[in-house]
Amino acid sequence: MKDYRSVVDRVRKVPHVLAATPFIYNQVLLTSEGNVNGVVLRGIDPALEGTVTDIQRNLVQGSLSDLTPPPGAEGKTAKPRLSIIVGKELAARLGTFVGDTINVVSPTGTPGPLGIIPKIRKFEVVGIFDSGMYEYDSTLAYISIPTAQDFFNLGDTVTGVEVKVDDIFQADRIARTIEDTLGFPYWARDWMRLNKNLFSALQLEKMMMFIILILIILVASFNIVGTLTMIVVEKSREIAILKAMGATRREVMRIFMVDGLVIGGVGTLIGIPLGYLVCYLLQSFYTLPSDIYYISHLPVKIRSLDVILVSLSAVTISFIATIYPSWQAARLNPSEALRYE
Repeated sequence: MKDYRSVVDRVRKVPHVLAATPFIYNQVLLTSEGNVNGVVLRGIDPALEGTVTDIQRNLVQGSLSDLTPPPGAEGKTAKPRLSIIVGKELAARLGTFVGDTINVVSPTGTPGPLGIIPKIRKFEVVGIFDSGMYEYDSTLAYISIPTAQDFFNLGDTVTGVEVKVDDIFQADRIARTIEDTLGFPYWARDWMRLNKNLFSALQLEKMMMFIILILIILVASFNIVGTLTMIVVEKSREIAILKAMGATRREVMRIFMVDGLVIGGVGTLIGIPLGYLVCYLLQSFYTLPSDIYYISHLPVKIRSLDVILVSLSAVTISFIATIYPSWQAARLNPSEALRYE
């Protein structure tokens, strides 16, 4: 992307876009004394990166400003210091600390008399970040955009522009708006499309969890059937008296249906706040092993539609469970029930 400065200015004017900054993306090898690791090297603008990502807040050592050469360094005879920021897990793998020097090897290399020669440069580790995501902390490193342009022989170009929006769940719609604004040959990829396989699996899992939850409610509804059936048996004398006094079958059925609905409604009213409490505890206090999972906490998003759908399903199943006991009570013969009273 050559005219990335104008692209950044145009993207920032798109509705719901909070910030935008250019970046360079490439894969390299990092080597230290006795250790080698393949990583993703990102060239960033230290002044703007903090407006789009949380890298500045995630730094446990160093600062983004350390990636920028000191003023006047370009005019000196000696080359300015090349700086790099690495993830916590990556630093542990390489056995490096802030102030150490590591080698960055470009797989593209440079032409030589014996073929392609890998380009190797020494970088000083000026910062270490801890994002809480093992995949990022073990495979990601940052350098400045001018350094990346020089190292990868890109000239005054970048890989793309990263964008921060005000609502991450509307990122796909905002991405389409950005594409319409910039036109061909630019195209935008939101975080959902970048992780399409993961979210397809999560969508299938969510559907299966809903089915499992409905099955659990169905099993619980058998308790309502059993409870109402026992009430019909125990209260057969009272039911017979009501029918002898003129109560119709429909009125008797209505009594037991209301009873079952009250049971289901009370259970739903108690279950909703308990569900909110469990979700809050999971999101706030439950942590996942960072070396196994991509995320450190379970993300929880409560949708009103899901709560209403589950609640209505619970109440509906509770109502259906009352039909058989109510019908059994309605068909009770008063003379048979009162014969031995």
